[in-house]
Amino acid sequence: MVKLTKRIGGFVLRLAAFAAALAALIVMVTSRERASFFAVSLEAKYTDMAAFKYFVIANAVVSVYSFLVLFLPHESLLWKFVVVLDLVMTMLLTSSLSAALAVAQVGKKGNANAGWLPICGQVPKFCDQITGALIAGFIALVLYVFLLLYSLHSVVDPFLLQKS
Repeated sequence: MVKLTKRIGGFVLRLAAFAAALAALIVMVTSRERASFFAVSLEAKYTDMAAFKYFVIANAVVSVYSFLVLFLPHESLLWKFVVVLDLVMTMLLTSSLSAALAVAQVGKKGNANAGWLPICGQVPKFCDQITGALIAGFIALVLYVFLLLYSLHSVVDPFLLQKS
């Protein structure tokens, strides 16, 4: 019964991580807003910033990986490799979230030293969607950290029991 509970817990954690990464991906991809002031028209979209593109690609990779691992049989020998891939996905989410947060911060606050003006006053809907994507990405990252700890525990625990 304990094994079944552990399997269900792992499945639910993986499903939640998949949903969070997919939500971050969808919200970021759909972020777009057009603003006009005087004779100048401005369209803000995620493809304008390389860090946002990286965030989308990273969340797409993590979403596909998470979806595929959901269907991996528990008896498979690939679970030791899944631990390594969980670590890679956690690092990928960390780096993409960090890059996207840095660009979002500049977009929101600007950078007076570099002469970059904030844009969130002109395109607030775009900035709100980016914020939502980053929140979903952060949730996915936290879930992946827990998932990594769970994977390590589930692979290392039986290994230690075999040694004694």
